Amino acid sequence: MKPLIEISCPPKHLKDYSIFTPKVVERVSKLAKNLQGVRVTHVNATAVGGGVAEMLRSLIPLQNDIGFSSKWYVIPPNEEFFNVTKEIHNFLQGKPGNLTNKQKKIYLDYNKNLANLLSEIKTDILIIHDPQPAAALSFLKQLPSVCLWRCHVDTTDPNQSVWNFLVPYLRIYNPIVFSTSEFVPHDFNQDQVNIITPVIDPLIDKNRLTSKAEAKNHLQKLGIDVSKPLVTQVSRLDPWKDPIGVIDSFFLAKKAIPKLQLALVAQTADDDPEGIKIYQKVRDYIKGKKDILLLVNLPENDLAVNAFQTGSDMILQKSIREGFSLAVTEAMWKGTVVIGGNVGGIKAQIQDGVNSFLVNSIEETAQKIVYVLNHPEAAQKISAVAHRSVQSQFLIPHKLLNYVQLFKKILSPGSKLHR
Repeated sequence: MKPLIEISCPPKHLKDYSIFTPKVVERVSKLAKNLQGVRVTHVNATAVGGGVAEMLRSLIPLQNDIGFSSKWYVIPPNEEFFNVTKEIHNFLQGKPGNLTNKQKKIYLDYNKNLANLLSEIKTDILIIHDPQPAAALSFLKQLPSVCLWRCHVDTTDPNQSVWNFLVPYLRIYNPIVFSTSEFVPHDFNQDQVNIITPVIDPLIDKNRLTSKAEAKNHLQKLGIDVSKPLVTQVSRLDPWKDPIGVIDSFFLAKKAIPKLQLALVAQTADDDPEGIKIYQKVRDYIKGKKDILLLVNLPENDLAVNAFQTGSDMILQKSIREGFSLAVTEAMWKGTVVIGGNVGGIKAQIQDGVNSFLVNSIEETAQKIVYVLNHPEAAQKISAVAHRSVQSQFLIPHKLLNYVQLFKKILSPGSKLHR
């Protein structure tokens, strides 16, 4: 097996975020004084594509800025293994079926080899993200002081047979972190479980606040007719994001708003081999249809996403299952109304009719699209509340604080979580 890939991140400074969350920044700085020099290692499957990689790119340098010694490693890519782990991801979100014996062997053999690589890392706190590298800990001969599993997946109603296969490899972790309390299965002790919501970084290109005019100018350069209403979904090409349902909702709304346009904006991820199949399915479904754009891996992708989330009339996230959806957080931060599926982490962010809208069907989605376009004053009020709700809960200093509080608890003398 090839070695772990260490990801280098440009430095960041916590004080720069005081403009957004001054009290949180002050609290983090105070609590971190007693944790100087703590070694923290994050391990996940990919450095490109998806919210986990994006959060780590901001979290690692900020942890270092406040005195930790934090590092980030990505596991060696392996197409056969990633095919299996994508299936595991889908099973954890409720897909029926089961893993074959061959798939289980591929998963466990890879994690046994991964354990050899992890054994070379000297750290106080090892944080394993998501199912891909989760089983490796069971094959480590000597464990770090603290081993944490961070689940970013919607495990509200997992495939029970696959969940039962994974649970013995997860129980060894303490603590375990989920994105919402709704995702916590009954297989763990309550003192083992913590809730830390995902967040966005307001200082990266994707999330820097910009004007509608500037955003629409960027969209115009990408071939968008900015004189016509635009609805956009920004997401992975994933069946759980329901791109076909988005298209059907769009066409239903278009009967009332004939000039309506739809943009499906996506970025591929290294650990998602299913993406190309979904891309082909969506491409074939919209072939010959007007006013729909399927845009994948745009140049200067973060700036383009920012432009779509700021310049669109609304953002869709019509997910069937959803770990959290930072695309929702990003759009709300920019003061854009979101119409989101009434599932998973989207429900943790949206108060229906207050800071955006929750929907349960294609028909409801179409109705809300038409409502938002026909009630601009109501949409403007909702968008202002959306921005404030993100500022109060879902920015990177909030996550940093959550981790500092957790580290302080687990490293304290006599803690049950400390080995």
